[in-house]
Amino acid sequence: MVNRRDDDADVIVVGAGPAGATAAHYCAQAGLSVIVLEKARFPRDKICGDGLTPRAVSELVTMGVPIREQDGWIRNQGLRVIGGGHRLELPWPELASYPSYGMARARMSFDQVLAEHARSTGAKILEGMNVTGPVLDERTGRVVGVTARPVDEQGRRAGEEQTFRAPVVVAADGVSARLATALGIEKRNDRPMGVAVRTYFESPRHDDTWMESHLELWEGKPNESALLPGYGWIFALGDGTVNVGLGSVSSSAAATKIDYKQLFATWMRNVPEEWGFTEENQRGKVRGAALPMAFNRKPIYDRGLMLVGDAGGMVSPFNGEGIAYAMQAARVAADTIAQSRARTTASSREAALRRYPEIMRQDLGGYYTLGKDFLKLIDHPPVMR
Repeated sequence: MVNRRDDDADVIVVGAGPAGATAAHYCAQAGLSVIVLEKARFPRDKICGDGLTPRAVSELVTMGVPIREQDGWIRNQGLRVIGGGHRLELPWPELASYPSYGMARARMSFDQVLAEHARSTGAKILEGMNVTGPVLDERTGRVVGVTARPVDEQGRRAGEEQTFRAPVVVAADGVSARLATALGIEKRNDRPMGVAVRTYFESPRHDDTWMESHLELWEGKPNESALLPGYGWIFALGDGTVNVGLGSVSSSAAATKIDYKQLFATWMRNVPEEWGFTEENQRGKVRGAALPMAFNRKPIYDRGLMLVGDAGGMVSPFNGEGIAYAMQAARVAADTIAQSRARTTASSREAALRRYPEIMRQDLGGYYTLGKDFLKLIDHPPVMR
């Protein structure tokens, strides 16, 4: 695992989303040379609710990202829950470990802010580079780099394939997890999987200081029509728009036959007119994404490859939150990489890297196990009622 003379960097990070940018920042901050390969060009969008819990805010603070209102953030004071005839406003708690507020910001700008922060720390970010696969050591089968080719803004090939080499590769390549799949690390069908769709509306609700969650979605008037599957959310972004979406989660990765976009359209037809959720106020298409949960892909470290964020299935089964856990995993991954680079033998370096999955298991394993059991319970209608 000693750096070869023709290695391009100490670490290669695939993907510049929250997980990849965070890993790159901490690796660069530790004095390591880092190359980040990102298929798209910033600014670019990702499917997300855009809401950040205090846990995510804490990660931003630790990372040193400016989070003032003038920097483009809107703060929220808690979660408003609507369902079962009740309307509850639950303030974020006062804790020593996290701030007592959450935030929101559209992923179109949020990801770019994190990427630029990593770049300012010293990470080299190459946009428009589509990673095509891992490079393996012929003798050991270890990941020693990746191949990638330049692509244009439409994702079309724009140059010859290149090879990038490093002793460690961080896979932050999202739910597709192509690098992990190339190594035979498949998703586990016994782990929860969520699906979500969302869009944006110009709305007078854009400065709401509560993140809103709808536990019931009705086909018509509440309690006078059929109850639709799933839950909905409304997150104010403070810029004249709100992020509105819905999703559902299953206790296993079994495919669902629900038409979520049609479900979304049905919900929108029945929301109050004063919210402004109309076609003329809609900004962007209704887009969907899968939410891999509870470490649904293991091992999250294998032969020089570390999985962080959605690539390792790190979304919470309880609330569908992914950003906070992606950033946490990236921070831990970067620390174990930095520690490994300081060791003097191949065996001690490998031992340091293998601490990553153990730390993540200790930090989140019990929480995710409880979440899996919770979802199995609510899969039963009598329990859910």
